[in-house]
Amino acid sequence: MTDTTIDRIATARSPWSGTASREELAHWRGVAERVAATLGEDALARDRANLDPTAELDLLRESGLVNLLDPAEYGGGGGHWESAFLAVRILSRTDASIAQVLAYHYINSGNIGFNTDPAKRADWYRRTVEGRWVWGDSVNPTDPNLLLTPDGDGYRLNGLKRFSTGASAGDVVLVNAIVQGGELDGRFLFFALDHDRDGVSYLGDWDALGQRLSASGSVRFTDVVVSPDDILGVGTEEPFSTLITPGIQLAFGNLYLGVAEGALAQGLDITRARPAAWFLSQADSYRNDPFVQRVVGEFSSKIAAVEALADRAGRAFDEVIALGDGVTAEIRGEIAIEIAKLKVVSTDVGIEVSNRIFEITGSSSAKASTGLDLFWRNVRTHSLHDPVDYKKLEVGAYVLNGELQPISLYT
Repeated sequence: MTDTTIDRIATARSPWSGTASREELAHWRGVAERVAATLGEDALARDRANLDPTAELDLLRESGLVNLLDPAEYGGGGGHWESAFLAVRILSRTDASIAQVLAYHYINSGNIGFNTDPAKRADWYRRTVEGRWVWGDSVNPTDPNLLLTPDGDGYRLNGLKRFSTGASAGDVVLVNAIVQGGELDGRFLFFALDHDRDGVSYLGDWDALGQRLSASGSVRFTDVVVSPDDILGVGTEEPFSTLITPGIQLAFGNLYLGVAEGALAQGLDITRARPAAWFLSQADSYRNDPFVQRVVGEFSSKIAAVEALADRAGRAFDEVIALGDGVTAEIRGEIAIEIAKLKVVSTDVGIEVSNRIFEITGSSSAKASTGLDLFWRNVRTHSLHDPVDYKKLEVGAYVLNGELQPISLYT
C-alpha cells in the first residue's frame, strides 16, 4: 500500500464510495449461499440447543463475510453495503439468528467509517481485519443510560444493558453511553471493549421464543475501565454520521425478507412431497390443487415485490453514502423514509408467509421435528424490536406533510 493510498483513506469522509458491481454482488452472493447451506444443515438442532453461536461465528470469519465491508487496503473485502445486506438476506433464509449477529456486526463495525476520526480509522481497521473480529453491541436505547464517568484521562463504566446482540459470542462489544461529568458532560460516546475486559459480565439471560442463537442476553458493566484508545467517536446529529440508523433498519428489512424466502422454500419442498390431495379436490396431488397454487402465487408475488424494494433501497443507501460530506439532513431523511417503506412491507410479508405457509403444507408439517415454525418464531421475535406501526406513521407523515422524525437510534 502506497503513502498516497494511506493519505487518501485517512482524509476521505468514509472508506466507501460508488456502488457494488455485478461481479461484487455475484461474489458475495455465492459466499453467503455456501454459508447459508452449511447453517441450514442443522439450524433446528442448534436452535433447540440454545447455545452461544461460537462455531457459527467461526464459519462467518472463515468465509470472509465478517470483513466484507472493511477496506481492501487493510486486507478487508472492500465491499459495499448492498452486498452486506444481500448476505444478511441470504443467511436469513436458513438461520435468521446468525444473520442477525452478522447484520449487527456490520452496523457496529460500520461506526469506524461513520463516526471515527479519519486519522484513527486505519488502526481500527487493521485490528478488526487482522483479528477477524465479530462486533457485538450493548447499545439498547430503551434501557436506562449506562453510567460513564470521567476517570483520569479515560472513564469508568457501570450499569446493565439488555438485548446485547452478539456481545457474549463476539470479539468486541460496541457500547454507547452519555458522559456524566467532565469536559464532555452530556455528550454521547461510542466505544469498543474487548470481550474479556475486566468488569464485563455476560448474563446469558436471552430467553425469547425466536432468534435464540443471536446471543442477545444482558451485559453488566462493573467499574469497567474505558481508555481513550477504546473510543470510536462522539455522537452528533451531523447527517452523514447518523446514516448508521437507516442502515440498521435496512438490515432488518433484509432479515425479514430472507425469513419469508426461507419459509416459502421449505414450504414448497414439503408440499411437493405431499401425496394425493384433499378428498374434495379435483386435483391428483396437493401441488396441483388450485387453492394451493393460489397461495404459492400470492406469496411469490409479494416476496418478489419486497425483493425489488430491498434491492432498490440497498443501492440507494450506497449512493447516499458515496456523497460523503454532501449528505444533507434532507437527503438523510429521504433515504430513511425509503428504508422505512421496506421495513413496513418486509415485516408484513415475513410474518404472513411464515405464518400462513402451513396452509399448503398440512397438519403433518406442524410436527416439532419438521421445524417449519422456526421461521415464524424468528421473524415474530425480531420484528418486535421497534413497533412497525411507528414506521408506518413516519412514512405517512413524510408523504402527507414532508415531516421527518427526530434523529434517534430508531429513526
